[in-house]
Amino acid sequence: MVVVHVVASISWLALMLCLLTLATTALTTNDADTVRTAYRAMGMLGDVLIIPLSLVTLVSGVVLALGTPWGLFRYYWVSTKLWLTLAATVASMFALTARLHDAVHAVARHPAGPISAMDLGFIRYNVVIVPAVALLLYLANVILSVFKPWGKRSDGRSAGGQQRR
Repeated sequence: MVVVHVVASISWLALMLCLLTLATTALTTNDADTVRTAYRAMGMLGDVLIIPLSLVTLVSGVVLALGTPWGLFRYYWVSTKLWLTLAATVASMFALTARLHDAVHAVARHPAGPISAMDLGFIRYNVVIVPAVALLLYLANVILSVFKPWGKRSDGRSAGGQQRR
């Protein structure tokens, strides 16, 4: 399960790097064919990989947490990773895929000839911003996994083992 989780997590991170690279290329080029190709590739990658990678990462992380002494809610860092991964999964499945589809539809409206920045609007920036934010979330999860900050959560017992009221 550790291997599944690590491979899925790294693949999800790599997917965001690919999307960010394609989006940055589309943002910085003046070549309409490059923009079309980049956005179409982003749409294909997103349609095929976002949902499976995000769900496998989330589910395998939960299974690992439940099957190890770390637990799901015993340590602050594990709980934080759960919420960050859940947020990233939901955002990837809905916000990111929607932005990718917007980009694909925008270039589909201009199948030939030049595409102006005005034709694309804020889509040009959205498809850069969303993967960049996702990468920051994934980096936070990596840092949490490596450094395991904050320690153990309180289980409601005092030092003497008595239940707190």
